[in-house]
Amino acid sequence: MPHINATKKYPFTKMEGAGNDYIYFNCFDTNIPDPEKFARILSHRRFGIGGDGVVLICPSKTADAGMRMFNQDGSEGLMCGNAIRCVGKYLYDNGIVRRETVTVSTPSGIKALTLFPKNGEIERVTVDMGSPELTPTKIPVKLGGDSVAGRTVPIAGGLWKITCVSMGNPHCVVFCEDPDGLDLEMLGPLFEHDPLFPERVNTEFVRVISENSLQMRVWERGSGETWACGTGACAAAVAAVENGLCKKGAEITIHLRGGELTVRYTDNGVFMTGPARRVFDGVVEI
Repeated sequence: MPHINATKKYPFTKMEGAGNDYIYFNCFDTNIPDPEKFARILSHRRFGIGGDGVVLICPSKTADAGMRMFNQDGSEGLMCGNAIRCVGKYLYDNGIVRRETVTVSTPSGIKALTLFPKNGEIERVTVDMGSPELTPTKIPVKLGGDSVAGRTVPIAGGLWKITCVSMGNPHCVVFCEDPDGLDLEMLGPLFEHDPLFPERVNTEFVRVISENSLQMRVWERGSGETWACGTGACAAAVAAVENGLCKKGAEITIHLRGGELTVRYTDNGVFMTGPARRVFDGVVEI
């Protein structure tokens, strides 16, 4: 008899934070056998559910829950600021952790979340993102010195002034006058795969509106241009402070294609606040 590949049904929840949308699976109840494959298939916006990737909400021995995030190309991300806010909302709204303070373990460490409920559901979340890493070898970026802040380097056939930060994953921040006028489909992959960045890189193109306001477009490694990036917004705020463009300790509003995030960079770490919204629930058969 011919071999028949059996399929199975998997419940999921589509959620978004400032337009950064992911497909979430509750792995307290369901085992996802091949999350890399799930991400590649389900993230496709024409032939799948559509999203920037797949997120697994898992049991954790060290926190209230664990989070694993997989990009559109199936690669695993070490941290995702927008996704972790939605994880906090999912845990609260579904009665898994019915507290306004939640801890979530990630490959980049345990993050503490403060949840803000309204009418019994979470609408906004603040995440303690920890301290930024500015040491080039730990970001990583192949440049010398104690940090890379406003360093001019050749990338994509031109000279760019870059600032490099890790917020659990590597970021390259470029300040410019007109992010909207840039061809990110061309520039993004050239930055992502430049030999300067041995683990590839997320790149933020940022315009300074004021000392408390930034506009940002982002190219994420493994996903391309996304409408928002939480760790990228944090990196942009850190880079603005390190370059003397914004004040440390101030609330900085980051304007993204999908909405706004607020970031505060202090001596005690980086704190990001933003929305978390459930789009719909569904079941996929794979």
